Amino acid sequence: MRQIVLDTETTGLSAENGDRIIEIGCVELLNRKLTGNNLHFYINPERDSHEDALKVHGISNEFLRDKPKFAEIAGALIDYLRDAEVIIHNAPFDIGFLNKELQLLGMPAITTIIGQVTDSLVMAKEMFPGKRNGLDALCDRLGVDNSGRTLHGALLDAELLADVYINMTRGQDALLIDLGDAPGEDGVSEQIDLSRFDLPVLQANEQEAQAHEALLADLDKASKGKTVWRLQQSA
Repeated sequence: MRQIVLDTETTGLSAENGDRIIEIGCVELLNRKLTGNNLHFYINPERDSHEDALKVHGISNEFLRDKPKFAEIAGALIDYLRDAEVIIHNAPFDIGFLNKELQLLGMPAITTIIGQVTDSLVMAKEMFPGKRNGLDALCDRLGVDNSGRTLHGALLDAELLADVYINMTRGQDALLIDLGDAPGEDGVSEQIDLSRFDLPVLQANEQEAQAHEALLADLDKASKGKTVWRLQQSA
């Protein structure tokens, strides 16, 4: 499976109000492994960044003056992303900017070109409800070294997010994939001791718990009170 972890930096927060992309960073994963086939562009946005945005990414207007415009890198970007699963932290923001840039060129939306979008922020909120789930917080929580991140940068953030994503999805299926699908030399697949790993535990929400109780009640009724859990409770 080909996955691309993507991040952008922009002149501000609103593509609809004229803000533009100034940097794109992409990191490629094949079968959950970093390939080194990354893509990185600085882009001349044809406008200045807002002061608040400059404080976030530190990319000066002067630095971007001689960089290519989005129209000049659009083809290479589309070819690189085509049919891939694209992983983005807070995906609606970056997808909105990419779609706006393509719309200005009369080109179709990015979502018609890529395979699918995975929002790692949504994943993090499901795994760590009620906690801070920004990139820095996730790096700290999952043991990813972000000591070099003093300012936001699209390629650096994409590299950090790739490590975060791999750590967040390192469940049983991922461990099997990492070892490879083929059996060992003796024809027997390797057994994995999952007790060695710190696996996330996802608690059922209230709706799921109610659905579970309803199912148990139906089974209990169908067996006329002879289900194993009822017999154990009465023992």
